[in-house]
Amino acid sequence: MRIAVGSDEVAPLGEDVIAHLTGLGHEVAVVGPLAGGDQEWAEVSAAVAALVASGEAERGVVLCWSGTGASIAANKVAGARAALCGDAETARMARRYNHANVLALSMRSTSVPLGREIVAAFLEEPDGRDDFDLRNVARVRDLEARGLPAEQAGE
Repeated sequence: MRIAVGSDEVAPLGEDVIAHLTGLGHEVAVVGPLAGGDQEWAEVSAAVAALVASGEAERGVVLCWSGTGASIAANKVAGARAALCGDAETARMARRYNHANVLALSMRSTSVPLGREIVAAFLEEPDGRDDFDLRNVARVRDLEARGLPAEQAGE
């Protein structure tokens, strides 16, 4: 699988995610400071999300101190569905129920062993195929396509 990985700083979790994915035989596209760049979290996360949304990568992993900013920035890219996950079960549910294609991790609260568990769950879980899952993912795609102002989003 081709996986895009980006972080706004060089830190053990990001380095391990790349090494672990590469060791498992995945092709890893690295973005930002982990690749020698100097971009900040918004730019790095958007770049990873763009690789996923365009089909150049099947999944993405973005990291920042809290993971929140990386998730928000990635979700601004049409076609990206980023989920901030702090445990493996949340990552599974993000894939199953939301068809998330970008995983956001907090460098502050995610240890390297926990990060490996979360990434593994995110990569192994398939998109959910229940009517409930498909209906809600279709609704999210519709909201994204229409680009509604906040006052119309609930219609």
